[in-house]
Amino acid sequence: MLFIEKISSFAGKTFTFWVILFSIIAYIFPDHFKWIGAYVVPLLGIVMFGMGLTLSAADFKEVFRRPKYVALGVMCHYIIMPGLAFLLAWGLNLPPEVAVGVILVGCCPSGTASNVMVFLARGDVALAVSIASVSTILAPIVTPLLILLLASKWVDINMWSLFVSIIQVVIIPLALGFVIRKFFGKQAEASAKALPLVSTIAIVMIVAGVVAGSHDKLATTGPLIFAVVILHNVLGFLLGFLLARLFGMDLAKQKAVAMEVGMQNSGLGVAIATVNFSPIAAVPSAIFSVWHNISGSILATIFRRMGEKKEQISELTISK
Repeated sequence: MLFIEKISSFAGKTFTFWVILFSIIAYIFPDHFKWIGAYVVPLLGIVMFGMGLTLSAADFKEVFRRPKYVALGVMCHYIIMPGLAFLLAWGLNLPPEVAVGVILVGCCPSGTASNVMVFLARGDVALAVSIASVSTILAPIVTPLLILLLASKWVDINMWSLFVSIIQVVIIPLALGFVIRKFFGKQAEASAKALPLVSTIAIVMIVAGVVAGSHDKLATTGPLIFAVVILHNVLGFLLGFLLARLFGMDLAKQKAVAMEVGMQNSGLGVAIATVNFSPIAAVPSAIFSVWHNISGSILATIFRRMGEKKEQISELTISK
């Protein structure tokens, strides 16, 4: 078990490398990875089940202890990212399938990696976990409504199909993992040590499958989508941080809100696009999955240094 835990830890730390590597391989040899497209939904279900195994009732105490901050974080997430997605799609006159894909990822709940980034940034982890959990629970209602509101300009939206997709790939696996942890705590805790490895394999497969399935269109639209994804993500971080500061939150909370706003559950975006739209609509989510882990790591380093500088200033002030 110790050996598996070490491999799992290594996989979690090198996640971004594996996603980039297999994305390149899948683009060069698409025929070897196209078959994965049929398994995107169960693969994401595995990731969400793993997330459920790590949740406990204690994670939701923050919701009741500091409801204002949690509500503000969730509202910022579901206003900023969908709003930015729509403005980018409309302002840049994106092709319909790409526009839907960008809006889709913008309407997803907070990303599963955001809590790790908040921890690395020395932010308010408890607040981050609560924001991510609440945004995920609200996703079956909020995400389809936002997609219907924002993407119907480009395509017809079947809200019921979106609702069912999110229930199947998010809520059921998440709830199942939560229940198993509740009644089989020791076994669930032991299994959780292998989760980074399982999640890494599943997400790498999802991204590789999308890249392979969209190979032809990626050649022409890839650079445009990548530029939009970067802009979307960076603006999300910036606006999340500024709004948290505007609402009077301290630095640790500002870090948490910025990360939870800017990082998306892009795997869900891939699954929704695969089931309800065209393969190219899944590409923005797949690219987001790669990029936000890179940008999140960079931002976590910047945030950590901000905290260290503030501590040094405080120490100098006290010494005087």
